[in-house]
Amino acid sequence: MASKPVDVMVVNFNTAGLLQPMFDALRRADGERLANYLVVDNASVDDSVQRMAQVCPQALLLSNTHNVGFGRANNQLLAHLKGKYALLLNTDAFVAADSLQKTLDYMEAHPECGVLGVRLEGRDGDLQPSCRYFPTPLNVFVGRTGLGRFFPRLKMVDEMDWDHASVRECDWLPGCFYLVRREVLDQVGLFDPRYFLYYEEVDHCKRVKAAGWKVVFYPHTTVVHIGGESSRSVAELEAASRQISAYQIESELLYFRKHHGRAGLALHMLLVTLGDLLLALKALLKRRGWGAIRACWRHCRATWSLLFKTRYAKQPTR
Repeated sequence: MASKPVDVMVVNFNTAGLLQPMFDALRRADGERLANYLVVDNASVDDSVQRMAQVCPQALLLSNTHNVGFGRANNQLLAHLKGKYALLLNTDAFVAADSLQKTLDYMEAHPECGVLGVRLEGRDGDLQPSCRYFPTPLNVFVGRTGLGRFFPRLKMVDEMDWDHASVRECDWLPGCFYLVRREVLDQVGLFDPRYFLYYEEVDHCKRVKAAGWKVVFYPHTTVVHIGGESSRSVAELEAASRQISAYQIESELLYFRKHHGRAGLALHMLLVTLGDLLLALKALLKRRGWGAIRACWRHCRATWSLLFKTRYAKQPTR
């Protein structure tokens, strides 16, 4: 029997209630014919593992005893890939009936495409950032401070002012639907394990493009991404809304050190500090209260603290 063309890779963390609708959507997209299912449960404390046995008993299921992070969990599945393509799919992302076939057909017709993403919409139909520019110390600073009018030619990470109806190359794609050619994985690997959460796909696309492959946005199918379900469960179970922010700060530091060097990291730290000062001043002038000012101080303090804990962004904290 011919092997199925795509391995769907899913990392689950406390989203038991989303497993049934996610796999139902895959089945409506002819997933039983086109896909193998590979799942890592990242030490969920809900009934995800038991639910998986009911929802998709044919899936390969790996169960971690502790949460190893998004990137490392996906990397665990590399040894089990069988198809020509791998699709990283979030449990809160629901494919359309034509998503698998259309994206696979595009990849077959365009062998230069290494990674493919699709049009992402929220539950209410609102367009989500689906095709992004690489972060830099400057565009991250401008995005945080809202100073875009002073930098009209600067490419923002989540630039939305372009035609979303046409295929286009881009810098990087969100990992909630991330179709990658197996040949790419054999050449450049998947995720840098130093990123616990956030920036994994940014770094991966950077390496994919450096190796000569194209990263492409394909708009002719839509995936509904409701977003934030794992993060909400983290907050509920660990009171970790601040921790989620810390993961993002840490990954940002690691990314800028890796791809922009020490000078880029120093510029980032300068702009973070300046940005928090500007935001605190704005909060003071607009009388938003001490809570808003303290939030700026906490962000600045957390960033500097993580800079030292990561040995100047050379190693992760976990």
